Amino acid sequence: MVTESYARLSKLHIVARHIVKHIMGVFGLTVTAIMVFTAIFAPMLAPYDPYEQNLMKRLQPPFWYPEGNMDHLLGTDHVGRDLLSRLIYGARISLSVGVFAVLIAATIGVILGLLAGYYMGKVDAVISYLIDMMMSFPYVLLAMALVATLGASFRNVFIVLGVTSWPLYARVIRAEVLRIKEMDYIQSARAIGMNDLRIIVQEVTPNLFNSIIVICTVQTAAMIISESFLSFLGMGVQPPIPSWGGMLSEGRAYMLELGWLAALPGMTIFLTTMGINLLGDGLRDFFDPFKRQQQ
Repeated sequence: MVTESYARLSKLHIVARHIVKHIMGVFGLTVTAIMVFTAIFAPMLAPYDPYEQNLMKRLQPPFWYPEGNMDHLLGTDHVGRDLLSRLIYGARISLSVGVFAVLIAATIGVILGLLAGYYMGKVDAVISYLIDMMMSFPYVLLAMALVATLGASFRNVFIVLGVTSWPLYARVIRAEVLRIKEMDYIQSARAIGMNDLRIIVQEVTPNLFNSIIVICTVQTAAMIISESFLSFLGMGVQPPIPSWGGMLSEGRAYMLELGWLAALPGMTIFLTTMGINLLGDGLRDFFDPFKRQQQ
């Protein structure tokens, strides 16, 4: 019994030590989980309809102001819509754009990176040229040009962001494949007669999952910021759909007198992206074998 108790305490000590060492990653995971939970259960969490207008209650301050009240905890906007409800529903838009854009970018980038790193030669030259060409053009300007061409909408925003952000994945995956394909088990797979497709799918790709997960996590935050930027400029998700960037743009006109209108969506963007970035850093440290050996 004493031995079992000691073993349990040792395990708890090890878990506690890892949590302390990855405290920022745990914090990022917590923030990200809260935002995802908010987005999924937005209809149950939002106190009001995010589209409902009430001009009699327009520009009410948050509850901590003397003029504020508990009916609208974070106040109302310029047409009387509840800010808390719009922030909650805005999580759906921002997180959805981030996830869909990352899925598109990761799919394109991983496939091209695999092909370039595995086959080398002319295939690598062509793909590397595409990567250099894409990365030499200002990313934001390219996204703005495509949105202006296709039209501003929820679907077009995440498609454009995904199509324009794949080079990072391709470059990282290419470098990883160049390292992996020289491993002994890859040479053994070739020696027993496995074709290139089977080697890529069964032997190479599974060893890329760690890198892909970390890149996708960090890039999700970047996509949320990009969507907010486009919406702030009026080229993203269009009103009256609640979008953090759109709310920030609407609050810009009242920034000097009614600062909370811009500060609240801005702070929400900051907390969400910070949480996702900290989660990405934690995953990177967790998957890094050298850092795990040092712990």
